Amino acid sequence: MARIKDSSVEAVRAAVDMVELVGARTQVRKAGARYTARCPFHEERTPSFSVNAVDKLYYCFGCGAKGDAITFVRETENLDFAAAIEWLGERFRVQLEYEDESPQQDAERRRRQRLLALLEQATAFYERYLWETAAGEPVRAYLAGRGLGEEVCREFRLGLAPRGTMLVPKAREQGFTPQELAGAGLSRRGGDYFSGRLLFPLADARGRVVGFQARKLSEDDPMRAKYVNSPEGELFRKGDLLYGLHAARIAIAKHGRAVVVEGNTDVLALRQAAVEPVVASMGTALTARHVQELGRLTRVVYLCFDADAAGEAATLRGMELAHGEGLDVRVVPLPPGTDPADDAAGFDDRLRHAEPYLLYRVRLTIERAENRQAGFDQAVEMLGGFRDSPERQDAQRLAADMLNLPPELQSALAPSRERRRAPTVSRKIVQAGDRLERMFLAACVLDPEAAAPYVHELGDEHFDSLDHRRLRAHLAGEGGDEETAALRAELWATAEQHGVTADRARGLALELKKRWVERQIAALEHGAMTREDERRHADLVRFRGELRDAVAALV
Repeated sequence: MARIKDSSVEAVRAAVDMVELVGARTQVRKAGARYTARCPFHEERTPSFSVNAVDKLYYCFGCGAKGDAITFVRETENLDFAAAIEWLGERFRVQLEYEDESPQQDAERRRRQRLLALLEQATAFYERYLWETAAGEPVRAYLAGRGLGEEVCREFRLGLAPRGTMLVPKAREQGFTPQELAGAGLSRRGGDYFSGRLLFPLADARGRVVGFQARKLSEDDPMRAKYVNSPEGELFRKGDLLYGLHAARIAIAKHGRAVVVEGNTDVLALRQAAVEPVVASMGTALTARHVQELGRLTRVVYLCFDADAAGEAATLRGMELAHGEGLDVRVVPLPPGTDPADDAAGFDDRLRHAEPYLLYRVRLTIERAENRQAGFDQAVEMLGGFRDSPERQDAQRLAADMLNLPPELQSALAPSRERRRAPTVSRKIVQAGDRLERMFLAACVLDPEAAAPYVHELGDEHFDSLDHRRLRAHLAGEGGDEETAALRAELWATAEQHGVTADRARGLALELKKRWVERQIAALEHGAMTREDERRHADLVRFRGELRDAVAALV
């Protein structure tokens, strides 16, 4: 990139209004010959940030932050020197000149500036059409119905594309060429690219609009997709952008964390609820570029994607990528069918109960496993890739609880150093949990009629073995096959061998219920509990007590 001339740097310094610059980040008040404010670089209750409007300098008596206008922009916007000069040049209308710039480089830079100017004018046009025309009234009502106030919508510069072709002729009147309109992603086949859609301007890290995401508003929209982005081009590349990052940068740096959600409206709803360090991946998983951008601002990233299969897959891809870059990744759980905007006011509580990366991975691995043995093997393999730490120990306990492992097998989940000290244990011990299921079914096989009430009380969730589930279904009158017949014969022999009698069916059924309840309790305690989860936890604990009393009464 060509070097900015020293004369342009000095022109920028001369043009900067330091009070206006700082005032965009924190409230500035005059105090004698200087100005004071609360420091934008650290939390404080009383102002300790001093601004020198004449020499254009700042100093914080609290944290020691200091510098000039260029330093201020570099720190608050996380930009290098040249980018900070360009940022200030745009803000205070200084035309920059470059050294050693070839005619081709100059032409490319000027073309880029023209495209950015075109997109800025288009954004202003769409804004006015949304807020100042009768055509915008139903869309304004739609936004209000979604709980989004005018203030936050204006902050993020939402707009409305008129139906038909209106933008292109207006832009042509302003001197923009068809090639520039196509290059900015604003036209196709001579007409407007967006028509009759709600527009979310997409800005780069410096706040410059580089494209749009457009939401469908009517069924007769010629574009079928609910959301449509500007075409990929010279300025807009979806994988490079996080929606709202330009507005959240300082909050992310100040709070030491970034919250990544899926949708643009989630960002607006959370910002409206004073959750500021939030950005959106615009319906896709995090990319390497996204992670790099976030990594410059913080080491802690919270992921909050929809609780469906696609959201779960996006969470996995994003967290593995971020974890691979050394970030502290946490997962914010959402109830199925909800998104962050549904309870923006209570979102801080969800953040407090976010689940660390390793716990989430272990939980998901075991839940997806074909059976307990597979879950055990996969958990051992996964945990083996992590050093001992409090987070690993929590994940180890979670795996043991979810798999209902006996103490002698839990050592296999420990770090390799500890496993070497522990006695060697056959992994087949994981099948020891099958004993309770087999004893119950053996008692039922001895007297199916007497055991029928208990068989109907239990469901597939109470049995880990697929064979045992099939036999329970058969005993409940839901079908059977040759494999079930063979298992019945085996269990008949087992009952005789172990002295199981039909009258033990009730007690064993209670034990199976208690085991299931204890697993549910353990899963909740090792996860991120919402208020609803806490109520469910309390109900389960009470139910476990009742089951224990019932079992004790049989002894």
